[in-house]
Amino acid sequence: MAHTFEELVAKHRAADAAHEKVLELRDTYGPPARQQPGGAQSATYETALRAWRDLARDELTAVNEYARDEGLSRAEIEAEVERAAARPEGS
Repeated sequence: MAHTFEELVAKHRAADAAHEKVLELRDTYGPPARQQPGGAQSATYETALRAWRDLARDELTAVNEYARDEGLSRAEIEAEVERAAARPEGS
């Protein structure tokens, strides 16, 4: 599937937001090792963690495909996406 640079930036922002949610939940509930197994907090944390991992994996796959299609290095694209995602949306 062909991706646009804007899609890569959106995927990066989504993965960052999901990661922030994981960190927020960890700060609120404590580290996973301290949570009651099977509890609601544990389930919420695990769901957020899976969402972040899925989004990060999707972003990496899209960056790899974009870099290959454009004939550029993945590291170069990742750096450009990171810089673009750091700017406020719409700029």
